[in-house]
Amino acid sequence: MNDIQYIVDDKGIKRAVIIDLDKFRDLWEDFYDSLIARSRADEPRESLNTVKKHLSRAGKLNG
Repeated sequence: MNDIQYIVDDKGIKRAVIIDLDKFRDLWEDFYDSLIARSRADEPRESLNTVKKHLSRAGKLNG
């Protein structure tokens, strides 16, 4: 499979992958989105109502 290549260590264990971004762009975007979500998993959360209030006070939300 020429569209996907693996980088292996000296023991033959796969450590990295090279993919053809032209062919697998959608897959890469999904993978990247997943990484971003995981990196933000421990960030504090705000309710939708709180966010709407902040946006409304800043004049960035109508209503």
